[in-house]
Amino acid sequence: MILFLHSRYRTTGGEERAVEDLAWLAREHLGEEVEVLERDSALLGRARAAAGLLRGGLAPDDVGAAVRRTGARVVHAHNLTPTLGWRALAAARAAGARVVLHLHNYRLVCAVGTCVDSRGEDCTRCQGRDTLPGLRLNCRGTGPEAAAYALALAAWQQRLAGAADVIVVPSTAAHARLRELRAPLPAPVYVVGSVVRDVAAAARPPRPDGFALVASRLAREKGVEVAVDASLRAGIPLVVCGDGPRAPALRGHALAAGARLAAAGTDPDALGAGDVLLAGRVDGAALAALRARAGVAVVPTRAAETFGLAAVEAMAAGLPVAASAMGALAELGPGDGVALVAPGDAGALAGAMAAQRADPAAGALALAAAQRLASPGAVAPRLAAAYAAATGA
Repeated sequence: MILFLHSRYRTTGGEERAVEDLAWLAREHLGEEVEVLERDSALLGRARAAAGLLRGGLAPDDVGAAVRRTGARVVHAHNLTPTLGWRALAAARAAGARVVLHLHNYRLVCAVGTCVDSRGEDCTRCQGRDTLPGLRLNCRGTGPEAAAYALALAAWQQRLAGAADVIVVPSTAAHARLRELRAPLPAPVYVVGSVVRDVAAAARPPRPDGFALVASRLAREKGVEVAVDASLRAGIPLVVCGDGPRAPALRGHALAAGARLAAAGTDPDALGAGDVLLAGRVDGAALAALRARAGVAVVPTRAAETFGLAAVEAMAAGLPVAASAMGALAELGPGDGVALVAPGDAGALAGAMAAQRADPAAGALALAAAQRLASPGAVAPRLAAAYAAATGA
């Protein structure tokens, strides 16, 4: 029995999908019984969230009770802020479970988890227990919240990591960045990337006239404005799927840059050069349909991505990718159907978009790389190895 722990974000995104898909993988491919115990940050007021951070978690007995009720031998913990914390892991161990701590981001040290500062630049100023740079830069956006995170991370990061029997990271790049941040990593570290449930059986025909597609949470670190600028330079219409705090700013940026904003519901195949369609949040089926019609996927991130789920999901659909050479994405290359450019360079990204869209072999290369990196058959043995290491099996 595997008990998953996760605190959902106020704005849900890739980590929620990763947790759901890993639970599915453990159930369907490892034959495990799985239960997911979640808390939801969107339901918390700021005072209670701060209390959870500063105390190292609230109501840890709920986790211990869940371990005893289910007989879980492993607790697979994902995001633990603000109300689960190290106390949840301590309660799990006291109830007899082993703990796998899955670090999807850099929040052991970085208050925002992305290593991107308030200007949208890559940042490693916080190091180990020295979290004062995040407070000085007000990375959380409000003084009290920044202070709560700075204090809580400094106080509890070693107890949190120390409560794990095994630590899982999504990529070797994520592991390297955590070491650069001097994050405490006392347990054995295993690399287990996200799983993509549906990997295309065969390469699709290339779409040399297809639109460019961005699927992203609209946040500063995702760099979607750069994709808008690049699409205008390349003369390739752009479809942006996703929502988030930067949605109004993105709309304003596109208009100021001279883009024509297409009306909601516009057929993407009817878009022309200079057109940008802000499609908002779409469901999985609609996104899959868009990937089938697109010519190139664009991942213009400014962050040191720990995995690059948006890129790998596009690759799994046989869609070539133009992306920033950041984090785990920098581990990919032309042989994987991915063209990499410096983050923030709209001119280089425009060239990469055009070249990838025109390359008839790029989609097949992308599909082969996705099969190797993220198919259920590839990820399941890695997850099983982490569980076996935690339990000594």
